[in-house]
Amino acid sequence: MSETTTTNVSPDEIARFDKLAARWWDPDGESRPLHDLNPVRAAYVAGRVDLRGARVADVGCGGGLLSEALAREGAQVTGIDLGEKVIEVAKLHLYESGLTVDYRVQSSAALAAGEPASFDAVCCMELIEHVPDPAALVNDLAALLKPGARLFMSTLNRTPAAFGAAILGAEYVMRLLPRGTHHYAQFLKPSELGRLLRQAGLELEDVSGLAYNPLTRKAALGRITAVNYLLCARKPA
Repeated sequence: MSETTTTNVSPDEIARFDKLAARWWDPDGESRPLHDLNPVRAAYVAGRVDLRGARVADVGCGGGLLSEALAREGAQVTGIDLGEKVIEVAKLHLYESGLTVDYRVQSSAALAAGEPASFDAVCCMELIEHVPDPAALVNDLAALLKPGARLFMSTLNRTPAAFGAAILGAEYVMRLLPRGTHHYAQFLKPSELGRLLRQAGLELEDVSGLAYNPLTRKAALGRITAVNYLLCARKPA
């Protein structure tokens, strides 16, 4: 893939997630945590943006779980990812769901260059901890937003609790994820991500913890941000 050599992406990360493509929509497969977290993430976005007719970019969309959820709420969704196999799976699943999503094998930089200030909302879930240059990604996301539009992100905090839950627990003990999915040094604290957002000209509106119990498969928003967290930022009008 030509873009992987010129954009803010790790080819190893793309290959890792492409291996999961065939079972992306299996709620009991390797993407099980994403299925369990998706309704909470979608509701977080829908509670802050009127999705009916809104243009939404889902950056790092994978197989399309969040993209389809937002499209179901009436959004005009553009889903981008550099994993060719996961985009193929996302497109194929539209035949089953009957929804419309514009899926593309495209980088955030390319989308920002081609369609700047074009989106009412931008979502970037569980991606920033996988890219070599988090600041560059945040700048791309900010460039995509219309004035007054909102950015939604989720990621993992760099804490011992996150290391225990996301790496030791999920990858080694419960084997919910393939080993090597996460790298602790790439996790970002909310204060660090908030600084990147401010440097990109955005205003941080909310940071919420995202609690997840893999045994009960229940996820919920809360105050504790020690492991997973969601945030919302706004581009000044």
